[in-house]
Amino acid sequence: MKRTRYLLSLIVLSISLVACGGGQQPSTTGGGGSSSDSTSAVAKESKGSWDNTIRVLEPKAGGTEVYENMDASIDASNSSDGYVMVKYTGSAAKVRMLIETPAGNTYNYLMDLDGNYDVYPLSEGSGTYKIGVYENLHDDQYAAAFTQSVNVTLKDDYSMFLYPNAYVDFNANSKAVKKGQELASSANTDIEVVQNVYHYITKNVTYDHDKAATVQSGYIPKVDETLATGTGICFDYASLMGAMLRSQGIPTRLEIGYAGTEYHAWISVYTKESGWIDKIIQFDGSQWTLMDPTLGSYASSSTVKKYLEDDTYYQLKYKY
Repeated sequence: MKRTRYLLSLIVLSISLVACGGGQQPSTTGGGGSSSDSTSAVAKESKGSWDNTIRVLEPKAGGTEVYENMDASIDASNSSDGYVMVKYTGSAAKVRMLIETPAGNTYNYLMDLDGNYDVYPLSEGSGTYKIGVYENLHDDQYAAAFTQSVNVTLKDDYSMFLYPNAYVDFNANSKAVKKGQELASSANTDIEVVQNVYHYITKNVTYDHDKAATVQSGYIPKVDETLATGTGICFDYASLMGAMLRSQGIPTRLEIGYAGTEYHAWISVYTKESGWIDKIIQFDGSQWTLMDPTLGSYASSSTVKKYLEDDTYYQLKYKY
């Protein structure tokens, strides 16, 4: 395939998420729940009826639909499951991968340069996605190394949010996945799994203000590191909770946008049943329900309820 090269000045998306959380932090009450909630936050000793077998879907480069040149390869063999595999094999020191969705939104990733495939979600429904690999020339100047349009017909609206991907990265041996399995052991329903994971994270991960002030563009969360250190920024909270729930078969979106005036990350969860957590976060079994574990880690229940009930407070831009 003939290589197309042109200069492109990218508006590089910053995933710094500085001060993520939405303005001033209210006085704390020991996490997002009341004292009665604390009891449900810890997995009970008794075994619940929920099957907490680890369910990690493994993305694959199937080799049946591949587009490539000397610098990059795009494997869209499993695009119907909501992801593509992309690898860079050129010699540039810095490379970005852009996905333009059917709705015209552009997702911007800083690629690994190890020559292996990485997985990227196709998160905005069926249609034509334009995928491009761009090599850095200098500063914010990039040149297209390879671009390809891929026509996608999704099997469903949920499967892509069960797989690991660039921002919710885990495998069956991840300590975060094993902790999620432990937390799910006392549950009887998917609602209770979400409840246990949410409360564990909000009570055991502390917001890292120093990291928020110094984090660089292109930062990618590491779920096991967040679990081990017990600290992180909103991106870390959302990625960790996403890994724990996805590996229990519960579709979970990592979402990025604005909370008030602050750039922020949170999650949305889909369950098959009706229910609620703390009577703050409610599920009706028919739509995605927003959860903000960062906010829940420091704010009172009334503050969490106030923000989650404000339809204008969270402005979604990207789903992963």
